[in-house]
Amino acid sequence: MDRMRESLFAILGSLEGLSFLDLYAGSGIVGIEAASRGASEVVFVEKDFRKKAVLAKNVAIVRQPVELRFMPVERYVRTTRREFDLIFLDPPYNQPGTLEVLDAIAARGLLRAGGTLVAHMPAEELPPEEPAGLRLSDRRTYGRAILSFYRRSE
Repeated sequence: MDRMRESLFAILGSLEGLSFLDLYAGSGIVGIEAASRGASEVVFVEKDFRKKAVLAKNVAIVRQPVELRFMPVERYVRTTRREFDLIFLDPPYNQPGTLEVLDAIAARGLLRAGGTLVAHMPAEELPPEEPAGLRLSDRRTYGRAILSFYRRSE
């Protein structure tokens, strides 16, 4: 995971002034890394309340504005009115409904024009190259895991 995370942020480049949405945030390590690389605000969405204390403790070191949302990702995507420059989607392996989440992100306009969505998934759950409203711009393999980089279709 460390090598993959290092590669992810090397590919993304400067995050200075960009908004970052960490879906299925877990411990928050990816969103925290985004903040440390200059993201202006980070929103963490995690439904597992057992991770609440750990996530809250971990993000306490972040100086930028953060928002913690403890709810299902599907509900957040369906109800938020915000747009983000970068979205990181890291569902648990074998999580049903991931493609529907990708479609909802595109349909609801959560990804700003020129923004990037990165989906971290196992190779056997490879997402399509063009989910509704998004187009694949890059794909990298790290063992069994794949990072798929999407841009919003204009």
